[in-house]
Amino acid sequence: MLAKVAHLTQWIEERAPQRLAEDWDNPGLMWGHPQNDVRHVLLAVDGTDAVLEEAVRKGAGLVVLHHPSLWKDVKQLRTDQALGRRVELCLRHGVAVYAAHTNYDAAADGVSDSLARRLGLNDVQVLDVTARDRLQKLVVFVPRGHEDDVRQALAAAGAGWIGKYSHCSFQVDGTGTFLPREGADPFIGAVGKLERVDEVRLETVVTASISRRVVAAMLRAHPYEEVAYDLIPLDNEAPAFGAGRVGSLAYALPLEELARLVKEACRVPALRLVGDLNRPVTRVAVCGGDGGDLLQAASHAGADVLVTGDLDHHQALEALDLGLMVVDAGHFGTEWPGMADLSEWLNSRLEAGGYQTRCELAESGRDPFQFV
Repeated sequence: MLAKVAHLTQWIEERAPQRLAEDWDNPGLMWGHPQNDVRHVLLAVDGTDAVLEEAVRKGAGLVVLHHPSLWKDVKQLRTDQALGRRVELCLRHGVAVYAAHTNYDAAADGVSDSLARRLGLNDVQVLDVTARDRLQKLVVFVPRGHEDDVRQALAAAGAGWIGKYSHCSFQVDGTGTFLPREGADPFIGAVGKLERVDEVRLETVVTASISRRVVAAMLRAHPYEEVAYDLIPLDNEAPAFGAGRVGSLAYALPLEELARLVKEACRVPALRLVGDLNRPVTRVAVCGGDGGDLLQAASHAGADVLVTGDLDHHQALEALDLGLMVVDAGHFGTEWPGMADLSEWLNSRLEAGGYQTRCELAESGRDPFQFV
């Protein structure tokens, strides 16, 4: 069984909801048919000629990019120019192209989280909160003896997380009643007879961004033909979304040693540094891509250093004024780890679903800059 383009893009949008994208951005399906089967998926930061030619060569039905290939102001597609040539190549060979950009930057477990993980940061938090998810309580009534199966399905779909604890739920016993009408196929009871059944009221918490997935998993695991359940909005503070992350190293390192870790994590041949190479670093802010506008936020969060890309001259001077060190590993270097992690995550979803579709990071994805 092969996954369709729509399956893959739906999963990505569960992880990186499009509502998190900046107004100027254009994430989503650039071109291609949502119902096409996909045997192979290629992921890359940019949709360059080399990446798209690799996709054609490998028979990829979908390319997932970080940076969109089409922007809202595109008014012409000429095949004698780069963009039109790329679109023509993909459509001729049945290659769909999708982009998850600023929505993936802001999402939980997004681009900056991947960078934070590679640097071994602990107690990671959003650096610049721009939105929050919404919490809901899911209540479902299950015949006694089946509550563990339903609870496990809910947890596997992502419900029941409170802080660092998973599988959080509450249950209470009770009696359910129902009267199957003509045409019903009841799991318990008979048509036309009022039934009283020992049931368990099972409650758990779920974020609105994954509630559809969680409810679908619950319905598949539930034995009843018609399931009684409630989704109740909560006012509890929900997980944050936003740009950048900040966390702490397990122990202090001098800036020069941290820089070596960044080079290894981002696989870059060179870095630009702002600050004293011998100064110790404990608290680290990170932002994949262009994070120069987060200098103030990093300083206010108590960070010793900001790891990002694309710092300009005046931002470097601002960092010095703030007493903040900076490690600039480049735009590409700080973003490709997010695409590598997304590839691994999609593969785990595909394997769990029994799909034969597989994903990989494009071998031809390259930083446009060279160092001499």
